[in-house]
Amino acid sequence: MFTRRSKQPPPCSIVTVERQITAAIKCNVPLSRIPDAERSVRRTLNATLPSLDTGALGREVTLWRTPVNGQIAMEPGTIVARAFEPEDYVICSELPAGQAVHHLLVGPFDKLPAAWQTLFEWCAKEKRKLAGVNWQIYGELSPDPAQQQTFLYALLA
Repeated sequence: MFTRRSKQPPPCSIVTVERQITAAIKCNVPLSRIPDAERSVRRTLNATLPSLDTGALGREVTLWRTPVNGQIAMEPGTIVARAFEPEDYVICSELPAGQAVHHLLVGPFDKLPAAWQTLFEWCAKEKRKLAGVNWQIYGELSPDPAQQQTFLYALLA
């Protein structure tokens, strides 16, 4: 008896990404404090965004760099339509353009560390050199956390 194997798509793919302007707040936090920092920064950001001349607002994002000594430099933010003058802690930043590795997480946010591990392991297996700049774009908030979509990207060197 033969069984048919379904061919699974690869967990990651290489995509070309375009520069996207963001309104963000830079922070450097211990790895263990990422969720708390995200929530705190987003409250400040969401309170400030209406007063900025950003044009239309897009998806929420978090740009981050390779952690050093247990600390992560990150920029929780929101994609915006145009550049603007900084106000208080909110800066005009951007998601980079270029070739990036992409992975889609469908599931709750607490699965993000495992999803990033999947992406990094795929890069190692495929011998892809990373630039150390990573970001995630959050899909629309789903009432069912198991259906939440988060789009992960790691810029290639």
